[in-house]
Amino acid sequence: MKKVAITGGGGYIGGQTAIYFKEQGWEVTVVDRTSLSTHLEPYVDRFLHDEFQSQDTLSKYATADCIVHCAGSSLVGPSIKNPSDYYENNFIATKRMLDYICQFGYHPKIVFSSSAAVYGNPITTPIAEEDPKLPISPYGISKHMVEQLLETYSEAYGLNYVGLRYFNAAGADPKGRHGQAKRATHIIARVMEAIKEQKQFTINGVGLATEDGTCIRDYVHVHDIAKAHFYCTEPRVGTGFYNLSTGMGASNLEILRKCCAVSNSKPSIVVEGPGRPGDPDTLVASNKKFYDVCQWQNEYHVDDIVEHAWTWYNRGV
Repeated sequence: MKKVAITGGGGYIGGQTAIYFKEQGWEVTVVDRTSLSTHLEPYVDRFLHDEFQSQDTLSKYATADCIVHCAGSSLVGPSIKNPSDYYENNFIATKRMLDYICQFGYHPKIVFSSSAAVYGNPITTPIAEEDPKLPISPYGISKHMVEQLLETYSEAYGLNYVGLRYFNAAGADPKGRHGQAKRATHIIARVMEAIKEQKQFTINGVGLATEDGTCIRDYVHVHDIAKAHFYCTEPRVGTGFYNLSTGMGASNLEILRKCCAVSNSKPSIVVEGPGRPGDPDTLVASNKKFYDVCQWQNEYHVDDIVEHAWTWYNRGV
């Protein structure tokens, strides 16, 4: 039986990844500093409740066939207010993990959760992997720093890695087993909570250089992200970085309308707010490079994403 260790495996993307690997017959170890939710317990063989870079904890999971590295801090706005945490949690902690792996001669395949934020304000869309990496937030900078770390460690120490540059992770498990925690900051979560609680919803950023004046994002279903992690374990997916995207964009206003349609309701009031620092107007990317090596493509689309998220929120979990 092959073994996978998932750092941050108690979270949104990591938890869905645990479910997918378990269903493929792998032995799943989750490493997370927060407690494991009871709904994930059936999909986890071993839970290590600690920091992923702890040497004692590393000694228990570094021998896995694959490490899917999802742990870290992941919000643009807070990274601008407190960059120190992002460099510590994303770069320094990852360096400690990789130093340990290389020092003791372990050879897992590292699948790193990178981000579209490494591109900053794109020079053109859809974004290709070869486009300039000019991050505009400490979050994006920290992800790019880890990418450079992986590249140089691969050259110097033979580290085997794949980096996936996620665009907007969204949705919930298609079978309703897992989804985002309450009070998540992403737009679909915020709209749905505003609908359920009959509260005000604020659209951040209007009058932008887009068709309806609101931000456009490339939404990728969390199940499709988990599937991509699994594909990365295959030898045909070689060392390097790949966009994980759909090539299709949806605006904030479109997302609001879709959420209202699936719920047959709407927030008590919708207001316009300022754009958020560090947020480009449009982020849409080509997934051709990843498709060409392993034929991954998104199974679910924006309407599915909204429907699955609404089902999850209505479970009251």
